[in-house]
Order: sequence, then C-alpha cells, then structure tokens
Amino acid sequence: MTRILIIGAGFGGVAAADALLKAGFDDITLVEKADRVGGVWRDNRYPGCACDIPAPLYSYSYAQNPAWSRRFPPQSEILAYLERCVAEFGLAGKVRLGTEVTAAEWADGVWRVTTAAGEVLVADVVIPAVGQLSRPAMPQLSGEFAGPAMHTARWDPSVSLSGKRVAVIGTGASAIQLVPAIAGVASRVTVFQRTAPWTLPKPNRRYGFVRRNLYKSFPALMGPARAGTWLMTVVTGRALTGHKIAGALLHTLSAGQRRWQVRDPALRRKVTPDEPMGCKRVLFTNDWLPTLARPDVDLITEKIIGVTAGGVRTADGVEHAADVLVYGTGFAATEFLVPIKVTGRDGVRLDEVWKDGAHAYLGMAVPGFPNMFLVYGPNTNTGNTSVVYFHEAQARWIAQAVRHLNHHQTPFEVRPEVAAAYDEELQTRLAKSVWTSCQSWYRTATGRVVTNWPGMAAEYRRRTTRLRPEDFW
Repeated sequence: MTRILIIGAGFGGVAAADALLKAGFDDITLVEKADRVGGVWRDNRYPGCACDIPAPLYSYSYAQNPAWSRRFPPQSEILAYLERCVAEFGLAGKVRLGTEVTAAEWADGVWRVTTAAGEVLVADVVIPAVGQLSRPAMPQLSGEFAGPAMHTARWDPSVSLSGKRVAVIGTGASAIQLVPAIAGVASRVTVFQRTAPWTLPKPNRRYGFVRRNLYKSFPALMGPARAGTWLMTVVTGRALTGHKIAGALLHTLSAGQRRWQVRDPALRRKVTPDEPMGCKRVLFTNDWLPTLARPDVDLITEKIIGVTAGGVRTADGVEHAADVLVYGTGFAATEFLVPIKVTGRDGVRLDEVWKDGAHAYLGMAVPGFPNMFLVYGPNTNTGNTSVVYFHEAQARWIAQAVRHLNHHQTPFEVRPEVAAAYDEELQTRLAKSVWTSCQSWYRTATGRVVTNWPGMAAEYRRRTTRLRPEDFW
C-alpha cells in the first residue's frame, strides 16, 4: 500500500487526506508542527479575527456547517469547524502533532522526511500543504522598541491593551479587523498606513436560531446560500479580471462607502486608494472607516523610518508614542515551503529551482520532484473567492495521481516541457493582470506573480477535473 505523508493540517492538508482516504488509501500521516490542527485559523487569534469570505463558501462543499452564527464567522468558529471535520472524516488518528518537518529528500524511489527532532519518516508520496500564509513578514526597522511587540499572527493574549497606547503598522486584512476591535479598549490607537486599501461593505448578517435549526434539519437548504455566495464572487472575480461593468459596480460601491462613512474631507483623502482596485486584496468591512474617524484613533501616512524605545518615528521627525506595538504586515507568501529543505531527483534543490520565483504545473507538480504534490502551491491563490474551493479541486486531482502511481508502481513526475509551457501560459496571462500594477505580497521582488491564479476559479476546477497521465513520466 502506498505510504502518504502530508505536511500541514490546515484546510488544504485535511482536504487532501480526506480525498485520499475516500479513494481507498489508508496509510496516511498528517504531520503538524503545532500542538493543534487548524493552520492560519489556529495561529491568528488577534481581537476581531474573522473570515473575510462568507462561511457558506469558506467550508468544504461536502461538509456544510449549519451552525455558523453569521455569514462571516469569527476565528473560533472556523477553527472549531475544521477540528470537527478532522474527527468526522476519520483523520484524528492519522495526525501527528508537534512534528516539524525540516527537510525532505527523494532517494532510492522514496521520500525521506526529516523532523526537527531528527526522526526520519519514509513515504512513497509527500504532499506539502503548509500554505502561503504561514510565515509572518516582519518589516526591517531600525531601533528597538521597549514594550511588548507582536505580529497579528503571533498574538500574545497575555498582553493587556486596556488603557494602553497601541501602534498598529499596516492596513491589510488583519489590521482592518484588529483596529475596530481594540479601539475604545486602548486609550489611543495609532495606525500607520503605507497605501490605502480598497474596501467594500461587508454584508455580515446574523444567522438566527430558526435558520440554524432549519439548516440542521434540512441540509439541502444550505445549497442556495452557497450558490448565492458563489455568484457574488463571480461578480468580484469578473471585476478583477477586467470586466468593465462589474469593475464599475465595485468602484461605485467602494466610493459610496467612503463618502458615507467618512465625513471629514482630509481623512477621506487619506483613505482613498491611489492604486488600481484589485492589485492588492479588496477588503470587506463595515467598521474600518468609522473607526479611523474616532477621536482616539490616528491615521498616519508619513513613512516610518524606525522604532524607538517609546514608539514609532516617521520621516517628518515625529515620534508617535506607544506602549504596545502590533505588526499587521502580512506574510512571506512568495517564499513557498521555506524553511523546509526539499531535495529531488539527482540532488536537485527546490530552492534553487525556484530561485527566480516558485512555479508548478497546476500549482501542484514540479519537474525533478517525483511523487510530490503541493496543496496551495504557486499560482493557486484566489483574489476574490474561497481558497477552500481550490483545495478541494487539488485534493481530487492528487487522489487521481496517487491512484495512478499506485497502480503502475512507478514514480510519477511531470514532464519538464509540459510544466514549462504551463508556466509560460500563466505568466503571459498574469503579465496583463491587475496584480502587476503595484507591489504586493502576490509578487516577488523581481515582479513575478507567484501566488495568484490568473482566471476564474471555475476554470481551475475544469483544468484539474481529470488527470492527464500523458503529461507525466
């Protein structure tokens, strides 16, 4: 029986394990470096943390949850849902917690995976599912801050913010949830903005007792809610891929939100984006702009030049006093699989293959690395819909690939010319996309877009529906 090792027990790893188990493979091990499954939903525990994709879509299509409290549920509910899925899918006994992978090497027709404890695990198939948003990105700032400092993905709940002056660096997806949650608890919140984000209203309706019980009693009723959410993401997806009417609609909604929620013209100028909509993630929120208008919240747009013992210094020479420093600066999303050292056939190092930017056929297979299939790999992120939808597509494709290699009992490796043609197609399409119009976590320092899929999610699903054995040797 094929031995399968999955690295990471977040949404992607769980989806892959479930698909393989359903395909008849039982020798599956999920190794997770933390002491709990959950991925980003385990790591991100900052105040206000919640999903920014509606829950009917940000969940497995075959395991809908009737118990969501609202359309955009908080972090605790999403983590509980994923933990419940692990148990209900029969995967709990296959998870090894507290097991960090440091290296993986293909040798003698198998993968030898080394853990931080020095243990070597042997597998026929290795599936890295470590995600794109697992390693916090920290800005390189001069100076040393004397008080507590933390990234939103490494939140320390023991640090009280009550009555404190809190400096928040960044205005991305985490910051726009955190700042409204702590304003009024902290004595003052100072937000440092490099570029203003595009925002849209967040239709975050509550799911009442009657609705939840109807969903529980009649699960089929959850189908229309999921379909409606899907249609909404189709509109946003069309806007990002150049559809003029859809784009005009979203621009109008965003401008209307700023005009309605920000009465002060000076503040409105500060929060008006000067980059194309979609070049960075568009953020759904009802609270961000009103919070910035509070008298105890300051929005600073001057460039940060360093930190001091007592705060943050900006280019105009002002030192902004703070007792607590929070980095809402996102993740090193373009550094796939770092810091795991992956060595393929003939001693080829994956970091060398990817030195000019990560790439993989369908985001899952890399020439020279037999029997290795990535989940949430290069160019499989989505700028508008649920990444769980992509995880499901990848999991089904991987199950087909493992079934094929198990039947033929030979290593399964994508042909270099196939992978090269695929990458050329994607990069040609991405070069014309909105994601090349500004610098963001979607791109490497050289400008290559390595995270995002260039089209609609439905296209990716079509292209991964059926394994093409002729693309491999």
